[in-house]
Amino acid sequence: MGGFFAAALKKDCVFDVFFGTDYHSHLGTRRAGMVLYGEEKGFSRAIHNIENAPFRTKFDSDLKSMKGTMGIGCISDYEPQPLIVRSHHGAYSISTVGKINNAEELTDELLKTGHSHFLEMSGGEINQTELVATLINQKDNLIDGIRYAQDLIDGSMTMLVMTPMGIYCARDKEGRTPVIIGQKDNGFCACFESHAYLNLGYKDHSELGPGEIVVMTPEKVVSLVKPGKRMQICSFLWVYYGYPSSKYEGVNVEQMRYNCGKYMAKRDLAEEALVDGVDIVAGVPDSGTAHAVGYANESGIPFSRPMIKYTPTWPRSFMPTIQSERDMIAKMKLIPIHELIEGQSLLIIDDSIVRGTQLKEQAQFLFESGAKEVHVRSACPPLVYGCKFINFSRSKSDLELITRRVIAEEEGENVSRDILDDYTNPDSERYHRMVERICEKMGFSSLRYNRLDDLVKAIGIEKEKLCTYCWDGKE
Repeated sequence: MGGFFAAALKKDCVFDVFFGTDYHSHLGTRRAGMVLYGEEKGFSRAIHNIENAPFRTKFDSDLKSMKGTMGIGCISDYEPQPLIVRSHHGAYSISTVGKINNAEELTDELLKTGHSHFLEMSGGEINQTELVATLINQKDNLIDGIRYAQDLIDGSMTMLVMTPMGIYCARDKEGRTPVIIGQKDNGFCACFESHAYLNLGYKDHSELGPGEIVVMTPEKVVSLVKPGKRMQICSFLWVYYGYPSSKYEGVNVEQMRYNCGKYMAKRDLAEEALVDGVDIVAGVPDSGTAHAVGYANESGIPFSRPMIKYTPTWPRSFMPTIQSERDMIAKMKLIPIHELIEGQSLLIIDDSIVRGTQLKEQAQFLFESGAKEVHVRSACPPLVYGCKFINFSRSKSDLELITRRVIAEEEGENVSRDILDDYTNPDSERYHRMVERICEKMGFSSLRYNRLDDLVKAIGIEKEKLCTYCWDGKE
């Protein structure tokens, strides 16, 4: 995943870019960068590894030395960026958020048509931001280049391109990730997370539509390419990615999670699946907490926090590249409160179940801490398809998903789309058998997933405008 913040002000903007980028730290754990532009010094850049230190610590000295009236910053789980590019368009800086599924094909084609080389990153992959810049440079102007790149990319690509004249902000063609504009007296900002500018003195200005391209200067924001008609914003932004105080398409993340828990409880009540004797409802910290609050409020079961996440020194659990290390850190971060666990029947809500390894250990952790029962609810439906549009994880195969491993045990690895459709239907026999098998493997007392129709209702945007690919495989 990744996040970005850009500012164009009538005065020095390094303070805004520094703190605005830092407010995106929950979206990435490996690389971060800032580029500033000013007439006196031109472009200046700083990029750091943030795997073992927070953004502010690594960039504190840069805050004192960098100056400019325009700037972009980014947090990334993958490639170092922003880049500074010199081309026939002149010098510009570029930062991207998205996923390119056909990167190898695009690279090979560019090499065949005369591009001399690409720099490999340590893992042997091409820096996707460099690839995007190369595609942009195939055209005579930046706008045509941005549109050309987005047309060729299989996946999604949102980008910021900063030139001495202004900052071009381009939302991906189907709006899977957001670009939000803030405004204050001396300029504008653009960011992924709307909460990033609230404490910096900005107010809401606008949100780019799918495929829209604007140019942002200290004086104004001008739309250069109008929004497209089709939007497929990622539903998982509300379920998991997004920070509670942010909003996308006018829908606040925290409020959506309350709604999500509420509709799960309503469904459990309507289908007589509310477990008798449950003592407390709790969320897996942090993103599961608001879902649990909504469930508790609707069901009448008290909300409590039987496990607390210790965050002052532990990095986020998805930071290491090795799964066993992620699991170990996730376990180390959760500290039990035995007085709230011993002898209790707990209903635990997590935002999702991906591989299942961490939640399985968390259930065992609760049983070892004295829990009588551990019932689990997932705030979203079973994840059956790996995401094609956002770099959510480093998974190379759908078989890393707990659902697909169970389906493979039942049907074999080569499963037809019709059979997979049956497994995503919450009213089918196959679906219920899959959930039962997952529950057994994980060692839960019971397991239920949220339904897609209830999830869509919790967001409050019509399904046609939401990307739900990871749950139903529909693009």
